[in-house]
Amino acid sequence: MLILKTTGLFLATALAEIIGCFLPYLWLKGGPMWLLIPAAASLALFVWLLTLHPAASAAYGGVYVATALVWLKVVDGVKLSALDWAGAGIALLGMSIIVLGWHDEV
Repeated sequence: MLILKTTGLFLATALAEIIGCFLPYLWLKGGPMWLLIPAAASLALFVWLLTLHPAASAAYGGVYVATALVWLKVVDGVKLSALDWAGAGIALLGMSIIVLGWHDEV
C-alpha cells in the first residue's frame, strides 16, 4: 500500500512539474501570455507536493522519468523505442526498491 500511495504522490508531483515547464515552452513558441498563470500555479503545486514526500525522496526520479516519457508519447507524439520503455521500467524498479526500504524509517 505504501508503494501505491507514494507512487501516486510522485506521479502528481511529476505532472505538476512537467505541466509547469511545458506551458512556458508553449508561450515561448508563440502561445498566449496567459499560459504563464497556470504554469506558475502548477510549479507552486509542484513545490508544495515536494514537501509531502518522505525524507528519501530520491525515489521520485524514477516516476519522473516514466511520466516524462509518457508525456512525450501522448502530448508530443514522440515515437518511443523499446529501450525507452525498458529504461522507464528500470527507473520504476529502482524507485520501488528505495520505497521498500522505507519500512524501517517510516
